[in-house]
Amino acid sequence: MSKNKVLPKQFRYSKSESPADRSEQDRCDQNHRWYAIRTRPRHEKMAAMMLDHKGYESFLPLYKPRRRNSRDRDVRLPLFPGYLFCRFNETFRLPILTTPGVLHVVGLGRVPIPVDDLEVTAIRRLVESPLLPEAWSFLEAGQRVYINDGPLEGIEGTLVTVKNSNRLVLSVALLRRSVAVEIDRAWVSPVAKTAGSTL
Repeated sequence: MSKNKVLPKQFRYSKSESPADRSEQDRCDQNHRWYAIRTRPRHEKMAAMMLDHKGYESFLPLYKPRRRNSRDRDVRLPLFPGYLFCRFNETFRLPILTTPGVLHVVGLGRVPIPVDDLEVTAIRRLVESPLLPEAWSFLEAGQRVYINDGPLEGIEGTLVTVKNSNRLVLSVALLRRSVAVEIDRAWVSPVAKTAGSTL
């Protein structure tokens, strides 16, 4: 998110909310876990921008939909509508909850549940790659594979075959959401099962 973009007046934080005035415990750092934030419909980008301006590290996965109209070629939509990710100290989450556009932190009741770091990393690698992701039905089982070549080298996912094409499915278990991207079968190798594991 660009830090230079000017926010509408009603969305600007007050001096008392600025990162410089928050306690060190409330700041975002690399030791904090990722959490999923539920937003109001079509408020994902504004909420992410506000969190960035407050000093938090947010991640809003966006993608370019396949459109026939050339005027829409620069349109980027949320990969998981109504959700974004943010790294913060869950003990000091009030500034998150009071951010315009934010509804709540995803969890069990009032207890936030962190998102697996590997899932966030995989989704980030996907949206930063030249590949074109698409929404996919949530997968709880399937052939686990390791990507050993191509732009997604080093990540794991689930391999599915549709109409003679191979797709890698990446999931965020907490949200029960998945995305898929077409890949070259030569890029993948099976992930060996560990003793007692099930797919």
